[in-house]
Amino acid sequence: MSHHVVSRKVYLAIFLALMVLTVVTVAVAFVDLGVFNDIVMLTIAVTKAVLVILYFMHVKYSGKLTALTVIAGFFFFVVMILLIMMDYWTRGFVT
Repeated sequence: MSHHVVSRKVYLAIFLALMVLTVVTVAVAFVDLGVFNDIVMLTIAVTKAVLVILYFMHVKYSGKLTALTVIAGFFFFVVMILLIMMDYWTRGFVT
């Protein structure tokens, strides 16, 4: 099995992208976008997670079985979050 070597430029570019996205997340926290604040921040968080999975966990350069395993894990994570949010949204709020 061959080992793929990633250049430092790629790692630096991904690191800078993660830092920029972190700054954008903090900036969005101070802007009132209504219900879109959560959507924007979750979108940025998912983007950051995908970058980390692809480059720092080397999934981009791995075989198809590894990619399938990561996709399945991510899918079940999303299903779990949706089930938790459905439970939260359907609870009656008692004052």
